[in-house]
This record gives sequence, C-alpha cells and structure tokens, in this order.
Amino acid sequence: MTDPRQDESAITLGIEEEFFLVDPDSRNLIADPDPAIFEACRQAAGPHKVVREFLRSQIETNTKVCASMTDLRTALVETRRLVIDAARAQGAQVMATSTHPFAAWQAQAPTPKERQQRFAVTYQEAVRRLVVGGMHIHAGFGDRDSRIRVMTALRRHLPLLHALSTSSPFNGGRETGYKSYRLNVMGALPRTSLPPPLHSRADYDRLVEDYRAFDFIDDGSEFWWDMRPSAHYPTVEMRICDVCTNFEDALGVAALYACLVRFLTRQNAEGALPPEPPTEIIAENRWHASRYGVLAFLGDAAFGGRVDIDDYAAKLVERLADDARALGCANELQRIPLIIREGTGADRQIDHFRLRRLEGDSEAEALRAVVDMAVADTQAGV
Repeated sequence: MTDPRQDESAITLGIEEEFFLVDPDSRNLIADPDPAIFEACRQAAGPHKVVREFLRSQIETNTKVCASMTDLRTALVETRRLVIDAARAQGAQVMATSTHPFAAWQAQAPTPKERQQRFAVTYQEAVRRLVVGGMHIHAGFGDRDSRIRVMTALRRHLPLLHALSTSSPFNGGRETGYKSYRLNVMGALPRTSLPPPLHSRADYDRLVEDYRAFDFIDDGSEFWWDMRPSAHYPTVEMRICDVCTNFEDALGVAALYACLVRFLTRQNAEGALPPEPPTEIIAENRWHASRYGVLAFLGDAAFGGRVDIDDYAAKLVERLADDARALGCANELQRIPLIIREGTGADRQIDHFRLRRLEGDSEAEALRAVVDMAVADTQAGV
C-alpha cells in the first residue's frame, strides 16, 4: 500500500493477497518460477504493487489505497488479472488458497533476499514449513490512539472474519480436518495469534520498545499478530484471514471489516466501546473458526453459551446496515450470509475432493482436481 491521504472521518482500504504459482501439468508448486513473471507484473502494476513472497513459488499483490468499495473492487480485479496474465504468459497458473493440497515443503526454496535469509537462519524448521499464504486488509482511519482502541475492540470479531475466509483444508497431501490449517502452521512462529488488549498508541510503542530492547525484533513489522498497527502506514492491518479463492468472498470480508471499523469508530468517539471479553475466550473462538469454518459454534461472552455462527453473522450484518449504506458496500456486506450458506473455499475444496474420490479417482488424482478447481475459482470474475 501507499500512504493514504484521508480526512479524519474517512476510511481507506487496501488488500494484500498472497498467491501460489502452479505448474499446469503436474499441478504442483513451481519451486523456481520464471523471473519474467515478476518483471511483467512490475512493469504493468500501475498504481498497485506486486512483490516476491518468502517462498519463490509465491507472489503477492498489494492494491492501491482505495477510498470506496467500488474503488477496491476495481483494484482487486486489476491485481488478480495482472498476476494471472503474467503467469499465463510464462506457462504458469495462479491459485488463491492458503495451503497447496499436496506440495512438499521440502521442495520449496526461499526468495534470495536478506530478510528472508535472516528469518530462515533464526526460525529454522518453523519457517521452512511455512508454505502458506494469506489475505491482509488495511483500513486507514482516525488518529493513532483511536486506531489502537478500535483494533482492540475488533479482536472479538476476528474469529468470524477468519471463518468466512478459510481456504486451507489440505496440507502435504492430507485432509487435515481443519478448514484453515494455515493458522496451525503460522503458530509455530513467535508473536503470532491475537494481539494483546491495548488502549493507546503509547501502550503499543512501549511494547515495541520492550521487544527491541531484548533484540527480539527490529520493528513492529515482526509482530505477526492476527491484527496489528501497520509499521509503515496509518492503518490497522487485519492479517488473520486466509486468502479467499472466490473474488466476491474477498470483497464481502473486506466490506464486513470496513463496516466494523466504522461502527466501532463511532462507538469510540462516543466513549461507548463495549467491555472487552477475555482474550482466552476470543482465542478459543479463533480455534473453533479455524477447525470448523462457517459451521462453527462460537462462545458468546456477552450473553453466555454458544451461538451458531450463522445467527451471529446475521445479527451483526443487520446491526451494521447503516454503516454499509454510508460506505456504499451494502451489496458486498450481503455476501456474508451467502458465504455461510454456500461455504468457503475450504468447503468447496473438501466437497470436490470427496466427490472425485466417490467417482473413482485415487487420492492423488482427486487432489490434482482440487488444484484445477481452485485455479478456475481464482480466475472467476476477473
């Protein structure tokens, strides 16, 4: 993202998506893709940015800063089309899933950059197994303190946002039993999972300095929390989501995030942010979202007991209706109940795999069919 220019009441948005580069014949990851793919993206990126990820077999897009959901829709079409076309020109395909169904981590190679090499030395096997990709959504709004307070209030909604995006049910050729196995892989690294409850920018800055004093990190970009203040832009960066295979799902999740930001920003201005639930309960809900996706039953800290994620999302969408109208994303917000009813990328992968097995495919054949389906879904609409 580039630096947003915004008035105090505006919300700007930007999305980063991490894709896999796939060989169309083997359906495996391309461990060392043609550099011409990245060069073509660089030349054609325009206001967007395309960068190399930790592994050579991945490519990351960053949309420009967007002032509306209409703008974000156009930007996301452009960035997806950009990498799909550049890859196709070199005989490769692009897949928006957060794990590859059967690629071996041992066959992957890190991008030869100083930062990646330093991480490889420090984190060893944990980072070598990191064959995962995600979707990060930036929201620019308010001042430094209000962004921290709203970020803390947003933590309770992270399990829902994650469940709606799940796209990593397979890993290493096995059905994992999770709708998002990516979070398990990420959890081997330090400074992941939920951010602590913070209430001012000074709280956050002190935490960064404490870590720097022990030489654990260079800066806040090495906090790999589910959500964090951006180290480079005046935004709150939501990082918990898997990359959405379906383009419209990504916009729905972005709309929900933007509406929550606006709703909580208004509550913050009135001094009426809700009481903070225990971090442990949010973490438990996070696990259930990772395990069950849109079939999860989440703990309700406000009223007690468990709540069907469908009921929880429906009430939340209704509560955010005014914010959706103000942001011009009412149609995108209505995607949320549709995702729950029809399933996420993870649900589609599992259903397709099981169907192909029932039709007589071997496990290897069914997994390759999952790759074909995910590649087609990645291209749909763009």
